[in-house]
Amino acid sequence: MGDEKIKDEALQIIGMFQMLPRLVVFDLDYTLWPFYCECRSKREMPSLYPHAKGILYALKDKGIDVAIASRSPTPDIANTFLDKLSLKSMFVAQEIFSSWTHKTEHFQRIHSRTGVSFNSMLFFDDEDRNIQSVSKMGVTSILVSNGVNLGALRQGLTRFSQNVNTIQKNKQKWQKFSQNSKSAEKEQD
Repeated sequence: MGDEKIKDEALQIIGMFQMLPRLVVFDLDYTLWPFYCECRSKREMPSLYPHAKGILYALKDKGIDVAIASRSPTPDIANTFLDKLSLKSMFVAQEIFSSWTHKTEHFQRIHSRTGVSFNSMLFFDDEDRNIQSVSKMGVTSILVSNGVNLGALRQGLTRFSQNVNTIQKNKQKWQKFSQNSKSAEKEQD
């Protein structure tokens, strides 16, 4: 399938959801492209997973910002590949650096740079330890096994919607509880 066909399908998937993330964050290695940067040379021409480019363009068309969180020990190669693929300008934040923090530091920086709250973000990565640690920050996080694709996009948007609905229900419960508590206090006075 070509990038345009994937983009159209991604737009259809995105259109099925009322609640959308403000920011979608992608890992690079084995998430957007099928290799580790540190095993490649800057002279090579990289390739993306088949659905990646169409999904990125669909998100941009819908006004959803995209960012990168990559723990690459070779950010120079990653940046060169993003340039070669003409993708660098698409990302509102690019946090590409080696780290032992399972990407929590990457997300702190992305939040500082964009002002987007963690619970308004959706994240795709191929490493479970990153998914676990970033999820604890409140980011809806999806584990991919063969790169980001239309199925992962649908799964991510579904889980994001469920998480937002849960947050809203909890807020409503809390507001109701708070109002009941205030009423009870007034009756005691």
